[in-house]
Amino acid sequence: MRKNPTTLERARTLRRESTPAESKLWQHLRNRQLGNFKFARQEPIGPYIADFVCRAKKLVIEIDGVTHETPEELAHDKARTAFLVREGYRVIRFSNEDILGDLSLVLEAIVRNLR
Repeated sequence: MRKNPTTLERARTLRRESTPAESKLWQHLRNRQLGNFKFARQEPIGPYIADFVCRAKKLVIEIDGVTHETPEELAHDKARTAFLVREGYRVIRFSNEDILGDLSLVLEAIVRNLR
């Protein structure tokens, strides 16, 4: 499937403008540091951009900040999750507070989902 140039450019922008929580988690996912699994960040999948994805295990990790609490964003997240599930992915979500507060619990949950 050919990737939309607008989506690709948006993904590049999101990589450059990572949130503190995304940057902190990426430091533990990059270069196969977590269980030797390869992750990509801000990866286009269809019309959506996944925060992190392990394609080998079809696992998407989404990091939610306060903007994900509005009814509009919750509806968008629900539609994105439904699309990803239809594409064969499993989606797990963490809040910025989860990552910044207790990263070890987040990493343990990711490892459990990779098995």
